[in-house]
Amino acid sequence: MAVGKGSVGEAPITAAADALANLCPDLQDWPQRWRGETSDVVLGERILECFKPFLLQLLGQGLTTTTLRRHRDHLWMLGGEIIRRCYDEPELRHQPARTIVLRFIDDECDPLIWPEISEQQQNAFDGTCRKLHQFLVVSAKRPAQHP
Repeated sequence: MAVGKGSVGEAPITAAADALANLCPDLQDWPQRWRGETSDVVLGERILECFKPFLLQLLGQGLTTTTLRRHRDHLWMLGGEIIRRCYDEPELRHQPARTIVLRFIDDECDPLIWPEISEQQQNAFDGTCRKLHQFLVVSAKRPAQHP
């Protein structure tokens, strides 16, 4: 029996997409929910595309459901915070999403969330931001993979 073209790699892709949908059933709604104005949706969609590979990497690490949900929630907070901060720095809106995200996170200092959250919550948020920063820096150094 012949296997259809492209079917060999489809199972892992489908499984990853299913796992991401289970972790973040409302993921496609994030840009709309982050927006302050209608024009923010496009920026939010770009940021979300920057977050998806990181979420997929987290899913592949065998983390507990609680840990995955915590990272998911922190990415949700970070996306909204980035949109908010782009009002203060509108020139960023025209930069690549990765550049924008890296403008607000690094390996030491991450954005303080407003309204203020507890120190413990901020520390946990910072941990997610550091992981995202490391992921973005390392993935930028990898050679592009071509199908």
